[in-house]
Amino acid sequence: MSLMPIFWEWAEFALRWVHVITAIAWIGSSFYFIALDLGLRPSSDRRQGVSGEEWQVHGGGFYFIQKYMVAPARMPADLIWFKWESYSTWLSGFALMAVVYYLGSELYLIAPNVMELSNTVAIAISVASLAFGWIAYNTICKLMLGKDDTYLMIILYVILVIMAWGYTQVFSGRAAFLHLGAFTATVMSANVFFIIIPNQKVVVKDLIEGRTPDAKYGKIAKQRSTHNNYLTLPVIFMMLSNHYPLAFASKYNWIIAALVFLMGVTIRHFFNTMHKRGGMLWWTWGLTVGLFLAVMWLSTAGIYMQDDGEDEAALGPMAQRFASAAGFDEVHDIVTTNCSMCHAKEPYWEGMASPPKGIRLETTQEVATLAKEIWLQAGVTHAMPPAGSYMALDDESRAAIRKWYEAGLEG
Repeated sequence: MSLMPIFWEWAEFALRWVHVITAIAWIGSSFYFIALDLGLRPSSDRRQGVSGEEWQVHGGGFYFIQKYMVAPARMPADLIWFKWESYSTWLSGFALMAVVYYLGSELYLIAPNVMELSNTVAIAISVASLAFGWIAYNTICKLMLGKDDTYLMIILYVILVIMAWGYTQVFSGRAAFLHLGAFTATVMSANVFFIIIPNQKVVVKDLIEGRTPDAKYGKIAKQRSTHNNYLTLPVIFMMLSNHYPLAFASKYNWIIAALVFLMGVTIRHFFNTMHKRGGMLWWTWGLTVGLFLAVMWLSTAGIYMQDDGEDEAALGPMAQRFASAAGFDEVHDIVTTNCSMCHAKEPYWEGMASPPKGIRLETTQEVATLAKEIWLQAGVTHAMPPAGSYMALDDESRAAIRKWYEAGLEG
């Protein structure tokens, strides 16, 4: 058995683990500082430059926190920077996208029934779109500097909706949602790398050299941090969506994505207002529920699936290799007999509205294209069919799957 597929599977797992850990650290610190900033009270001792303070209790201890509007009178000896959480999240996320969507572009990135693309072109569009997102957003922020931030957020939302529609016209539904999340996360991380941290360094340098820092740098950084705060929840939804085909594989998936961004705003508005001691805006939860019900309805308005054709000419190079490998006919029978009850356009399993993760295993094309997943889920491991299922595979069938996959690799 080739060890390379096993290596890449564990590499993907490791990258995903790192990505989740660093994302938790970034989101946690971001949410904490926004809540802290909104909850600050006027300074009790009215020291020069102190704009607010707050007492907090956690872990059996009390904390007294003060914020300077611009900067303290002198540079503190120990200064903690919050930046690597953001950088590590983006770097691990991009590496994970490269492993899953770039190396597996034929399976996860490209959808021939959406747009015929070569692997190189699809990857180039992916990378270019992420760069475009930051350039467009940053340019608009600079042009609207000093103006009403509400209008800026509306323009940003329009850009996100356009990108949601655009991605669904180029990539598979799964890849479109993932890229919309990556597009937004790139803007967020670039805010930290290109704006927030550099602005803070300007203030630090002024303090060290005895100059009075300009307040504009802090205001700009605060604006970008607030944008990140409102974008966080939709990004999490997009990153989790690949497990739920009712979101990414529906006919109106781009509209679902647009509504998700609105839900992120309503939820964060509730908590931000609460932290600011502006009361409990319960109506925001009613609006959020209404938006989610709309998402549920849209997900059933039409399922976005591939055509049922089995034209061998439509197979990609990798799929052709496995379709012509020794043992394919036997494995095809095993899969369609034991797996297609769930993994079908219209699942036969009671209570199942759509195939798990949007994966169908009914045609030659689908079985050959998903060779690695079949080998991993039912050949190397016993993950599929699910434990307790009356469709359980015997050892001979699993051995046939392994033999076929290895024959395809050798081919």
